[in-house]
Parts: sequence; structure tokens; C-alpha cells
Amino acid sequence: MTLLVLRRLAQTVIVLLGVTVATFFIMHSAPGHPLQANPELRLDPTAVERWLELRDLDQPLPAQYVSWVSRMLRGDFGNSLIYNRPVVELIAERLPATLLLTVSSFLLALATAVVCGIYAAIRQGSLLDRLVGAVSLLGISMPGFWLGMLFIMVFSYRLAWLPGVGMRTPGGEGFLDLVAHMIMPVTVLAVAGFAHYVRYVRGAVLEILEQDFVRAARARGLTQKQILFRHILPNAAVPIVTVAALSIPMLFTGALVAENVFSWPGLGRWIITSTLARDYPVIMTVNMYTAMLVALANFLADVLYMVIDPRLRLNH
Repeated sequence: MTLLVLRRLAQTVIVLLGVTVATFFIMHSAPGHPLQANPELRLDPTAVERWLELRDLDQPLPAQYVSWVSRMLRGDFGNSLIYNRPVVELIAERLPATLLLTVSSFLLALATAVVCGIYAAIRQGSLLDRLVGAVSLLGISMPGFWLGMLFIMVFSYRLAWLPGVGMRTPGGEGFLDLVAHMIMPVTVLAVAGFAHYVRYVRGAVLEILEQDFVRAARARGLTQKQILFRHILPNAAVPIVTVAALSIPMLFTGALVAENVFSWPGLGRWIITSTLARDYPVIMTVNMYTAMLVALANFLADVLYMVIDPRLRLNH
């Protein structure tokens, strides 16, 4: 197993190296530079040249790439061209707000999807199974921005039950104030997550229910609860772990749509602003940060496969 883990680790490093090349050259192949993001901005050409020179943006691309990678390996991800502050500091300021939103919605969506998915599979064709299918289809079909605006119009504008935007009411520092601001964005994210996860859970459990060892367990007189916890859930765990592990990176990169609709001060809203302003250091750092999280999640999922299912260790 140690050899397999080391092999996966080496593959992860190679993938990340490829991401650095793709990220850097795709970003810098776009025409223009950050000062040209606003066409109405008129600047002295000499000042523009000096600005580019101070940030090494006038150097050939291969030289810029080597400089960027060498600084990144030393933990220096550069300064934001807009805020003139270290990018890592800016990410650290916004990450807690993003995690509060994404982790809450992820746990809510996964827990309800596992419970509803298992029950819908065991009671296939029942009213609950059809209801879960309808909610799942609705959640996938509805765009997040539309659902968010619908919530704001109904619960904030018409009924005035919940605050529509932001993370805190000006002057309000209480826990209940924070929870009131979280309800709508967390619900929007949880609906989309539930619709995605419940299909995997239901499908995985249905596949296991058709296996011979489950019929044999029934023939031996085991109860439904014993069959569920001893035979079905351990074997259905692999696809569920895959979906959950691949969702983890998204928790750290923010919910782009929900954060913008609800003006949530997290990473997702900041990433869109930085992209529109061509803030290269921010965009490249966020891309690398996301790639590392995805690679790490895949690596952990592979290790978990081998821990959960001994057949995978034997096959390798």
C-alpha cells in the first residue's frame, strides 16, 4: 500500500506542475494588461511602462514564469495588483466567511442526501422515492442565481422575514443575526448539493441491493437493519466517498453565484472581481490553490478507497 500511495503522490506532483504551466500561459496570453481592464481609464504611457516594469510584467513570458514558480515554491504568491497587498493575506481574510457558508451547506446537503437516498432506494417506487426524485430534478434544473433572487424577493422583500444581503446587519453582532443572514444562501447551496448527492447515494444503494450476497443475507434471516449496516452501506460507501471528496475543494474556493447574489463577503465574490480586473497574482494563486485542493482531494479519495475496499489493494 505504501508503494501505491507514493505512486499517487508522484502523479499529483506532475499534475500540479502541468497546472502551473497552463495557468500561467493561458492567463498571460490574453491581450492587454490589468491597466487596460477599464477602457475609460486614461493614463500616461510612460507611467504605464514604469508600472509594468516595477511588477516585472515587461519581461518575456518564460522569464516571468520561472520567477513566478520560484517565488511560489518559497511561499511568496505576490501582491494583488488592485489592493497592493499580499494575496495570501487577502485570501485569509475572506476564507472564514466562505467556509462558514460552504461547510454548513455541504454538511446539510450530504446528511439529508444520505438519509433520503438510502430510504428511497430501499423503498423503491414508494411515494418518498418519487418525491426525492422530483426534488432532485427540481434542484438540478433550477439555476442557483434564480432561486437566490426568488428567495430575496419572497422572504426579504415581500415578507420581510430575513435579511437579503450581506453577512451582518450594521450594528448587529449577535449570533442570531448571523444565522438569519445565512439561512437563504445556505439553503440555495444545500438544494443544489442535495440534488447532486442524492442521485449518487440512491444509485449506489440500488446497485448493492441487486447483489447476490444481499439476497443470501436475506435468506439467512438477517433483519433489514442488519443487512443495511453490515452489507449495503460498507459496499455503497466508495461512490459516496468519491462524490463527497471531490466536493471538498469547492468548499474552500467559495460559492461564486450565491456569494454574488447575497453579497456575501467571501472568496467567490472576490474571485469574480479580481478576474474582471485582470489581477494576475490573485487569479493565478486562486487557480493553484484550487488545483492543489482538487489534487489533494483525489489523493485522499484514492487512499480511502484502499482503506475501505481491500480488493483494490489486492488488484494493485
